[in-house]
Amino acid sequence: MAPRSPRAWQRMLSGRRLDLLDPTPLDIEIADIALGLSRVARWNGQTSGQWSFSVAQHSLLVERLVIDFKPATPPRWRLAALLHDAPEYVIGDLITPFKAAVGLDYKALEVSLMRAVHLRFGLPAELPGSAARLIKRADRAAAYLEATQLAGFSHAEATRILGKPRVLPQRRLRACPPEEAKDNFLSRFASMQRQL
Repeated sequence: MAPRSPRAWQRMLSGRRLDLLDPTPLDIEIADIALGLSRVARWNGQTSGQWSFSVAQHSLLVERLVIDFKPATPPRWRLAALLHDAPEYVIGDLITPFKAAVGLDYKALEVSLMRAVHLRFGLPAELPGSAARLIKRADRAAAYLEATQLAGFSHAEATRILGKPRVLPQRRLRACPPEEAKDNFLSRFASMQRQL
């Protein structure tokens, strides 16, 4: 008997079966994404407060910062900002130093999942450069805010490691329970879907 291949799929609570090596848009549901992201901790859970600051909360923050930086951003690119870390609902939020250690295989998996997510929700598989740069700028600003408000970084340390954003909107961050983060994420997603 031939040896069995290792299982490369995960069963989602929606009932979908997501193949991590060959994800398709049909296997992706927003409820699964929201649930997963609401339970994945940023900064490996090393944040102050009763709750971990979740990737769902981070995603909401990035989308808000996109609007702060460019108020006329079309709804589809705001949706892309909300979904910018969507693959982490199944692969988790690896901290940057660990991603570097894991290497290109991890990045290829992440890119493959992101393309499937984009296609599922009517976005191009790859974002135009201007949208991708705006989201990356907001992502970096969010990391700076999180580092200095929740993860114990001094401003000097965050500036040295993450770079200080040119413009940094005033946002007061607080971690919330996963259920609240999930509901907020789904509510924002629904609001954007109505605008598309």
